[in-house]
Amino acid sequence: MSNTVAIVDDHTLFSQSLKNLVNSFENYEVNSIHKNGQELVTHFKANQPKPDLVLLDIRMPIMDGPETMTWLKENYPDQKVLALTMEDDEETVTFMVKLGCRGYLLKDIDPDEFKFALDEVVKEGFFYSDAVSEAIKNKDKENKLTNLTKRELEFLELACSEMTYKEVANEMNLSPKTIDGYRESLFQKLNVRSRTGLVLYAIKHRILLL
Repeated sequence: MSNTVAIVDDHTLFSQSLKNLVNSFENYEVNSIHKNGQELVTHFKANQPKPDLVLLDIRMPIMDGPETMTWLKENYPDQKVLALTMEDDEETVTFMVKLGCRGYLLKDIDPDEFKFALDEVVKEGFFYSDAVSEAIKNKDKENKLTNLTKRELEFLELACSEMTYKEVANEMNLSPKTIDGYRESLFQKLNVRSRTGLVLYAIKHRILLL
C-alpha cells in the first residue's frame, strides 16, 4: 500500500513537478496539493483522508509554514511533516523543528536524497540532512551524551530555546567567547554543523521534549 503525500506550496509549477517526482517513487502517491496552509487546514477539517506525510513550504501567502505547523501541532501532533525551503534559514528551520516538523529539505535537493528523506521520515520518524550528521542516527546516544559535560548539556538546552547566543551567555554567566567554545565543542562531539542540528539532536534523544 502506498504512502500518501500532501504537497503544500504556492508555486504551481513546482508543486506539479514535485507531484510527478513523488508519484514516480515506489510506494508513494500524492493525494492532494494545496497552495497554502489554510487550504490544508480546510482539507483536514473536512474530514478528508489524512496524508501519511505532508511536504510543507515555509514561505507562502495567507498561511505560511510556521503558522501551519503551529496549527498541526495543536490539532494533529502526530502528523509527519517535512519542511521545504529555498534557503537554509536556520532560525526559521529551528522554529519549524521545535513545532514538530520531522526535518527539512532544500528545494534543490537531489532526487535520490529526496527519496531517502521520504523513506527516513516514514520508517524512522525523522530525516537528518547534511546539517545533522549520520552520527545522530546511530544507536550509541548514551555514549555521546555521557561525553557531554554538565555545562555543555545546560548550553544545549538553552541553545534549543528562543534565546540568542548572547542571551545564553548572560543566562549562564559566561562570556560570549566561552559560549562560542561550547557551541564548537558540541558541533564536534555530536558531529552537527548548525544550531538546527543541535535542536534536532536534542529532540531525537529527548533532551528537548516537544
